[in-house]
Amino acid sequence: MSLYEILGTLETGFIFGIVALGAFLTFRILDFPDLTVEGSFPLGAAVAATLMVSAGWNPWIATICAGLAGFVAGFMTALLNVRFRILHILAGILIAISLYSINLRIMSGPNKPLLMVDSVFTYLEIFGIPGYIINPIFLGILIILIKLGLDAFLATGYGISMRAAGSNPAMAEANGVNVGNMKLFGVGFANALTAFAGALFAQIFGAADAYMGIGVIIVGLASVIVGMSIMPSGTIFLATIACIVGAILYRLAVALALNADFIGFQASDVQLVTALLVIIALILQQSGNVRSMFRKGNKR
Repeated sequence: MSLYEILGTLETGFIFGIVALGAFLTFRILDFPDLTVEGSFPLGAAVAATLMVSAGWNPWIATICAGLAGFVAGFMTALLNVRFRILHILAGILIAISLYSINLRIMSGPNKPLLMVDSVFTYLEIFGIPGYIINPIFLGILIILIKLGLDAFLATGYGISMRAAGSNPAMAEANGVNVGNMKLFGVGFANALTAFAGALFAQIFGAADAYMGIGVIIVGLASVIVGMSIMPSGTIFLATIACIVGAILYRLAVALALNADFIGFQASDVQLVTALLVIIALILQQSGNVRSMFRKGNKR
């Protein structure tokens, strides 16, 4: 791989690292399998692109609004689960399917090009550094700030209550924690991160597309699983680092697999490569757990 390809992979890895942090919040913290991200990722792209192209909004404000739209989508998923007792997986699927039609309406079509429109990355040109270098640096700094913000939030009283709600709902309720409200906010916040990432993804690749959310849930899960399989994740600080590292390694693995001619993969096989990586990570993770249990048994 060339330097340009490596930097491009880092660029994409940092964006999906934000998605991974959202997946960590729902799957690991809240124990809420959320499939809304398949719709909230393109929702963020659609909202940002439409506001920038059709309304002429500042790209920073448009990107923040995209995150808010994602929060609403996640909130609605949690609402179906908490208030109407619809299974969390089914609730996520229903909202994701609905968002496909909503995204088409927002963009007035299947896609929205961002040609000749200023993006958040346009402002980086003042540094006089080529985009393929400055963009990954900017995204790296951005995801570190998001990671630290998430760590700080989960260390607050509200964040600890959210962790308790996901870890042991019955015990949390017995201690006065409103588990339903924790799900409403937590799933909404996770999808806000996903939609924010979708808005950045659209701006860096020059278009928003209604189909760009396909497989995003697998990418987020792959990043979390891969990162936590190879790195210590005993604390929130280490776990969020593992998610980001997992996203970068995932993108590097996909890029290497698609560029390895002897394997025979093509660009259209990216979803197959993703599934295989997740399967391998899960197998390795289970193998590690089995070996750990075996060692403990021998010590006894």
